[in-house]
Amino acid sequence: MSTLEVSVVTPEGPILEDTYDMVVCKADTGEIGILPKHIPLVSPLQISIARLKKGNDTAEIAISGGFMEVQPDKVTILAQSAETADHIDVLRAREAKERAEKRLQDKSDTVDRIRAEHALKRAINRLEIKS
Repeated sequence: MSTLEVSVVTPEGPILEDTYDMVVCKADTGEIGILPKHIPLVSPLQISIARLKKGNDTAEIAISGGFMEVQPDKVTILAQSAETADHIDVLRAREAKERAEKRLQDKSDTVDRIRAEHALKRAINRLEIKS
């Protein structure tokens, strides 16, 4: 059975490089599954968990948006940030979630609501991968 080379890269450098049977990511148009020999495409990604399947095992990576480039034998995920479960600090993620929720409850005009919503989504995404 053929596999896909998968690279997950952030501005700080590569997070993961390995081969997998399937990649599942949440694109702006919905969840998309990539198998070997998929047609080439580029798609923006939402804040979500990328699932990388190899046999019966599934690796998960919390990504905070970015793009996915697909070639027939290679998938590259370019993300603002990406973390595997073992690199997530749960306490820090909970604190970030609480801060974002407080900002969203603030009704003043000085709060950047879009930024607070994105921070909340990122924190929830990071906590979800740990559970």
